[in-house]
Amino acid sequence: MSSLFTYSFVENKAVVADLDREITFSKDEFYNQSEELGFSIKSQLGSASTLLNAGKTTNFIYKINELNLTSKQIAEINAINTKSKIKDRIEKLKELKGKLQFENTESSVFENNLVLIDSALPKIVSEILFLFFTSPHSKISDLVAEISKANPLGYNLANHHLFYSYKIKHFLTDIALGMMPSKVWTGELDGTGGHLVVKDNGEILCYHIYNRNEFEDYLYANTKLETASSTRHEFGTVYKDNEQLYFKLNLQIRFL
Repeated sequence: MSSLFTYSFVENKAVVADLDREITFSKDEFYNQSEELGFSIKSQLGSASTLLNAGKTTNFIYKINELNLTSKQIAEINAINTKSKIKDRIEKLKELKGKLQFENTESSVFENNLVLIDSALPKIVSEILFLFFTSPHSKISDLVAEISKANPLGYNLANHHLFYSYKIKHFLTDIALGMMPSKVWTGELDGTGGHLVVKDNGEILCYHIYNRNEFEDYLYANTKLETASSTRHEFGTVYKDNEQLYFKLNLQIRFL
């Protein structure tokens, strides 16, 4: 979980500290500063940490179009309980000629946070999430590469603009520096100095906010989507609302 640390320079060393401990590492002379700056920190000691935690707030809602199901059929699909049950339920819907179309996120706060970062993000993330649950891909970079080839938003790619990776990198960076699905995001960064990563071997990587491109590339290359608890977060089942069929998918992002 992220927490806020500060650093200051003492005798040619950078000292990162909270109330309980200090970490000292070599000073980069290029960033010689005297003021204290906040850092967001992620630890990879033990299992890999999450970048974005799952919750009902990270559910994406999809309409199931061109398909009518009886209550019995809905129950049969929802009863699929294989190891890859979410994927298999979607496959069953596709076998029945159903088409899933992104409608909105369950949380209007999260959707507006995405729109604040980039107006196309809700749609882009919904496409990436759907691909995750219907393909072998889980790494963010692989998913974005596939989406970029499919180009579901119909961007003009004649000049090879990297629309999808650019927007997703900004999304990941805002998450790392303070954006939460349940709180209104103003763009004000929690980690104003940057981001510290404590690797599983104890090595500390410091990504200064001035090295934003390097930090974005790190997040993009070192994160993946994963499936959270469908029972706890209430997704992955067919349901009906006002005679319209729906299906929810959940977004959780973890470091590799």
